[in-house]
Amino acid sequence: MKNRKLRQLARALPLSLLLATAHAADAPSLPTADISVESSRTAPNDQFRAQVYYEATDANPGELARKVNGTIAQALQTARAYPAVKVRTAGNGTFPIYGKTGRSIESWRMRSTLALESKDAAQLSELIGKLQQTLAVSGLSAAPSAETWKKIEDETIADALAAFEARARLVAGSLNKKWKIKHVSVNTSGPQQRPPVMPMARAAMAVADAAPAPIEAGDSPVSVSVNGQIELIE
Repeated sequence: MKNRKLRQLARALPLSLLLATAHAADAPSLPTADISVESSRTAPNDQFRAQVYYEATDANPGELARKVNGTIAQALQTARAYPAVKVRTAGNGTFPIYGKTGRSIESWRMRSTLALESKDAAQLSELIGKLQQTLAVSGLSAAPSAETWKKIEDETIADALAAFEARARLVAGSLNKKWKIKHVSVNTSGPQQRPPVMPMARAAMAVADAAPAPIEAGDSPVSVSVNGQIELIE
């Protein structure tokens, strides 16, 4: 008797599952509402990057290399006094300069570039001021460091999600409905390099007393958008 009841239950089970699936397919879908919000904060620009270079021209390529390499070596020696500034070689190239006929090389031009990076604006500013006695500045930018950006971005995401929830509550409440999230997406953008206020001075215009280069860090905007859909429940 017991085994017969088990067999009957096993035969009935697929049918019951089929009926349940059909019932779910026939069930009306819930009304939905699309919601989009944005949130923003500002992150301090606490990471500074600069490029300095030395360029010279000479008919003798060997003499040219000695002059440029010697100047760069001197700059590296100066930079060692500023441990908070990271220095690396960012480019080194030699190019021929042709005469009027374009067939013969009259001289050579060589350019060597150093990249500077630091979170200490004061040290970087002072170092650039000293290097400008012999080198030119080709660029200086500021942006939030990776750690700072992540911290502010996480806070902005939390703000945006809270705003999404508040908007969903407003929409559903205005319609006298309850609600639940159907799907949601969070969109962020990376930090942008922003040039601080600083006059670009060439080596020929260097100040004899090696005045620090002016740096105005400023802030960068951090924006987050949240898009999603909620289901409205009776």
